[in-house]
Amino acid sequence: MNKSIANTIKGYLPILEWLPNYKKSDIHGDLSAGLTVGIMLIPQGMAYAMLAGLEPIHGLYAVTVPLLLYAIFGTSRQLAVGPVAMVSLLTAAGIASLNADSPEQYLLYALSLAFLVGLIQFGMGILRLGFVVNFLSHPVISGFTSAAA
Repeated sequence: MNKSIANTIKGYLPILEWLPNYKKSDIHGDLSAGLTVGIMLIPQGMAYAMLAGLEPIHGLYAVTVPLLLYAIFGTSRQLAVGPVAMVSLLTAAGIASLNADSPEQYLLYALSLAFLVGLIQFGMGILRLGFVVNFLSHPVISGFTSAAA
């Protein structure tokens, strides 16, 4: 395979960069870290789902799927991905105003919201608009966090 094509693919799939170099001696520490994260994320994900007005099972999906996808597509070894209280509160507040007739419709609204937000984030990533965050000052972000709480 052409080296430039291989480098391009590795740019989109960082797992291809680190997985071939993975050492068996690292598995003990990784299993310990994975078990610790799993013990913390299971109740946390269920609680955040209930905070968003969803069934706890949806919280389990919300903590599992992002971790697996980030292992394939992610570049940071220290980044935590998954649901957070702020997003759960905003989801509940945004969907509550739509007056869903049933739990299934509420779930459809939540999934639609998640899809649209993901689409916007993907588009901003394609357009390299991450620099916009630099224009938000720390007091603005802190005020937003305090207001949501």
